[in-house]
Amino acid sequence: MQPTEDTAAETTPAQRFGAVVHEAARRAGYDLTPGAGGRLALARDTGMSASAVGRMLRGETLPRPSQFQRIAQVVHLDLHELLVRGGVISEESANDLSQGVRSPITPEGALDAWGVTHPMIRKFLLASIAQAISLQQESERGSFPPDENRGGGAVHMQR
Repeated sequence: MQPTEDTAAETTPAQRFGAVVHEAARRAGYDLTPGAGGRLALARDTGMSASAVGRMLRGETLPRPSQFQRIAQVVHLDLHELLVRGGVISEESANDLSQGVRSPITPEGALDAWGVTHPMIRKFLLASIAQAISLQQESERGSFPPDENRGGGAVHMQR
C-alpha cells in the first residue's frame, strides 16, 4: 500500500513505513507475493523474524530502531530516505541528524550517486566491489599474500 499525497495524512507511520519498504524490496528483487519466498528471504537478509517482516510490510508495526540500518541496506535505500519517506522522522529531523552522522554508503548507493544505470555495468561493478571487499577481508585476516608493491610499485589505471 503506497500512500499518496492525499492519503499520507490518513496513514500511520507504520503503514507508510511498510509501504515504502514493500516497494523498495520489490524493486530490490524480492518477490513478495504469497508463497513466493520473498518475505522469508527479506527476513533472512534483514535478520528479522518472518512474522516481524510480515507485520512491518502490512503496516501493523514498525521495526526496532536497531533494525532500520539493515533494512535500508537490504532494500537499497539510504537510511535518511527510508526514515523520512517511511514517516518515522521528519525531513528537518533527518537533516539535523545528518549534520553529525552519515550512514555508510552501499555499493548500490554509490552506483546510483554516480548515475550508473546500465544493468550489465552495474552487475560488473557490484561483482568487482564484492571481490575487492573479500580480498580486503582476507588481507586483514592475514590469509592474503603481502603487498609486494608497497613502497613504490603502484599500479596505474587509465581513465
